[in-house]
Amino acid sequence: MDYNQTQRILIPPNWKKYVTYGGMILAGILVIIIILTAFFQIRPEEVGVITRFGRYIRTEDPGLHIKLPILERLYKVAVERQHKEEFGFRTTASGIRSQYTKTGTASESLMLTGDLNLADVEWVVQYRIADPYKYLFKVREPVITMRDISEACMRQIVGDRTVNEVLTVGRAEIANIVHQEIQKLCTEYSLGLKIEQVILQDVNPPDPVKDAFNAVNQAQQEKETLINQARSEYNKIIPRARGQAEETIQKAEGYATERVNNALGEATRFNALYREFIKAPEVTRKRIYLETMQSVIPRLGNKIITDEEGNNVLPLLQMQMRNK
Repeated sequence: MDYNQTQRILIPPNWKKYVTYGGMILAGILVIIIILTAFFQIRPEEVGVITRFGRYIRTEDPGLHIKLPILERLYKVAVERQHKEEFGFRTTASGIRSQYTKTGTASESLMLTGDLNLADVEWVVQYRIADPYKYLFKVREPVITMRDISEACMRQIVGDRTVNEVLTVGRAEIANIVHQEIQKLCTEYSLGLKIEQVILQDVNPPDPVKDAFNAVNQAQQEKETLINQARSEYNKIIPRARGQAEETIQKAEGYATERVNNALGEATRFNALYREFIKAPEVTRKRIYLETMQSVIPRLGNKIITDEEGNNVLPLLQMQMRNK
């Protein structure tokens, strides 16, 4: 068998037909791939970011769109969905009764306060993707960067406050300041993230010193209770004593004013009488005598007035008896 005969045996006589069919199948598959990769759907909570050879081209809103197959690439970014990052704990099962674990998170939550105490701070950062372009292309691993920023800001703010402020009255203020600082740095680093809320989930002293810390807090509460009781007694007694002192002072001042005014009035009256007495001594002396007798005689009770000889006494006595 020569070479030509071998060639005729290996190549079927209708090989052109098979090649045509194979080409059509490949072309059909290629067309299907092109159609499937050209059309895409963006869901309502997403936007589509289109790149061509790695370069940003445009952003597509929710709906059905088309792109150049193979040449253009699609990135779907959920801009309306709220994301969260947990610090100091992790959620293992969510639901009505969520379950948490602190395994491997001690390095995130243990912090040194401004008065050199330790606090175990757990918090949550809720955020959205505000700028898909910056989120995808400006910074590598923007979420990890945001976590580092959050932890740095929280440590800075907690380090400026006492442990009592962190555990009690200062929690809302700390969360608000940390929120502002994280957003400021995210904007500065072009992460494309909008911080919605920072929530201090739980703040406790570390487990090894929790009992001692609770004892100190109880002692401080008892101290505050005693101080408040003392202030209450002080507020009851001191204002009452001050009121009584003011009342006594006012009475004394009123009495002094009355005595002075009476003395001045008597002196003025005496001076007026003296001036009248100087003008007519006899008349004034007689008037004073008569006024004095008019004032004194009614106080004497039964009176008998006679002349030098004592006449007409009985009729006067009988008249007095009838008047009784």
